[in-house]
Amino acid sequence: MNKRIFGCLLAGMIAAQTMAQESSTLSPYSQYGLGVLADQSLGFSRGMAGVGIGLRNGHQINMQNPASYSAVDSLTMLFDLGLSGKITNFKEGNKSVNAKTGNFDYAVASFRLLRHVGVAVGIVPFSHIGYDYESVDKTTSTTEGYTGDGGCRQVFLGMGWEFTKGFSVGFNLSYFWGNYDKGVLVTNSDATMNILTRSYSTNIRSYKLDFGFQWQHSLNANNLLTVGLTTSVGHKLNANADVVTVTTNPQTSTTSATKPTELENAFSLPWAFGIGATLLHKNSLTAGFDYSLQKWGSIDYPVYDSRGYNMTNNYYCDRHKVAVGADWIPNPLSRKYLNQVHYRIGASYTTPYYKIKGSDGPNELTLSAGFGLPVSRSMVHISGQWVRSKATGFVTENTFRINIGLTFNERWFAKWKVD
Repeated sequence: MNKRIFGCLLAGMIAAQTMAQESSTLSPYSQYGLGVLADQSLGFSRGMAGVGIGLRNGHQINMQNPASYSAVDSLTMLFDLGLSGKITNFKEGNKSVNAKTGNFDYAVASFRLLRHVGVAVGIVPFSHIGYDYESVDKTTSTTEGYTGDGGCRQVFLGMGWEFTKGFSVGFNLSYFWGNYDKGVLVTNSDATMNILTRSYSTNIRSYKLDFGFQWQHSLNANNLLTVGLTTSVGHKLNANADVVTVTTNPQTSTTSATKPTELENAFSLPWAFGIGATLLHKNSLTAGFDYSLQKWGSIDYPVYDSRGYNMTNNYYCDRHKVAVGADWIPNPLSRKYLNQVHYRIGASYTTPYYKIKGSDGPNELTLSAGFGLPVSRSMVHISGQWVRSKATGFVTENTFRINIGLTFNERWFAKWKVD
């Protein structure tokens, strides 16, 4: 058991280092806003397309609704680690390019603190930024190169409390941090034309606060209903947006830089709301749905245009997500291994949270399927997801992602008896 504990802690440290230094996307859409928003569902629910607001299971950690922490078993300590790899096809007109990426996604742990009170801690990504591409204007022989790297992450401490039978509340308090460096390089085949370099940067250090509620009710001997609600507090991130422009004359090799522009307190997190429900039938079939709303549309964002670098409204738009999913165990009481395997399927649809040149960004359609493979008291979660991001007139992305999650269920708090 000590080896497993050490392995979990080591993997958590690797996860922190990996997420701090590497991006898990090469999408050109990650240049907008705070980047491509991460899937914050854990391994067991990714096969269900991320359904989680109404999920309540004492053998799995569900950070999507902190009220669920109160369901953790009093004798166990849960560790959950996840990684993913994906292949993405980028298509624009007749051009098509494939790219491969992979990352260590998350490391979380949970245990019961007091009677009816569960606690969770962990590190998860919030957004990813990573792109490198060029746009060529043949009429003017001008090439614009775009590069970017960074993203946001969060380390959280959460608590869930079942304050009366069937009713639970909870919260996640996160240290929220991140940065990005974005650049634009404009060159021309005419050697007399100046070279323009514009660099954007920011450094974020703030907090994130989420609340959850769950109500569980037995409809009859075979059906158990769970309804969940979540909300996130919107607030300023106390982070400045910086930009500097450098012009280089290729003939004289002289450069001139504009005075750096800094916009104070330029970034915010939106108010968010979610509702979901699951139905457990005969302890075998779990079916659920989620709806979530993020109010990005009410937030301003720093944009560089003909007027300079200024805060701009109508850049973001509200983000809606609908997800449905199911988890089926053929016979939980059977001794046959295949009858204890979890079979999962799900689908989700998400609208964009930003605009591109005044038009909405890409909508996202996700189809998921996966398995939960029991290994002693632990579980290996394997799922595949096909994700299509598409907006009229822009790049279409088709991604196939493999997710692997490992849930270790350790009986740390059991009292051993010696005869």
